[in-house]
Amino acid sequence: MFHNFLPKEYSFFDLFDKQAACAVEAAAYFKDLVQRANIDEAAYEKMHDIEHKGDDVAHDIIDKLDKSFITPFDREDIHALVKELDDVTDMINTIVSRMKVYKIKGVDKNLVKFADVIEESVRSVSIVVKGMRNKKNAKVVFDSCIEINRLENVGDSLRDDVLAELFENEKDPITVIKLKEIYQDAETVLDICEDLAHVVKSVLLKQA
Repeated sequence: MFHNFLPKEYSFFDLFDKQAACAVEAAAYFKDLVQRANIDEAAYEKMHDIEHKGDDVAHDIIDKLDKSFITPFDREDIHALVKELDDVTDMINTIVSRMKVYKIKGVDKNLVKFADVIEESVRSVSIVVKGMRNKKNAKVVFDSCIEINRLENVGDSLRDDVLAELFENEKDPITVIKLKEIYQDAETVLDICEDLAHVVKSVLLKQA
């Protein structure tokens, strides 16, 4: 089915892997942060540095794309893949920024749950991206895309549950506004992972 799966333009694939690694690093650090009592300036700066590193890789890919005559797959698909990977890291950084600005104190059990699902999904994204190098990885890639879709559904249910709990139990309207925004942003990370899985599946089907 996947005859001539993808041309072996490994320099691009190395950069895709590097960008995916930044997303994994951001997700893992976010999981660590939400288990702390609060987010200080140093923690925020570290997350910002991870996000900036991901931006640099994204810019490097686009620069290489503009200068390359031969690409591993369609240019618009490369743009889409790079954008989704960049959006994952950017959104995690945005959540941390909001937590710092909103002065979210203490360990929020709901954010801990979100962080677990986010890390799992982003690690699946990394598997998907790494698997694009070789047609022999097709089953692994598609299985990981299915897992990303499953985790997005988990995120939808988790968002609904935590918002229902928030509206029922929290009496301070300002706290409701702050946490509602953060919970929704957390679920958005999972939406972006699912969008990326759709991009990858589209690329593979075009190459079939």
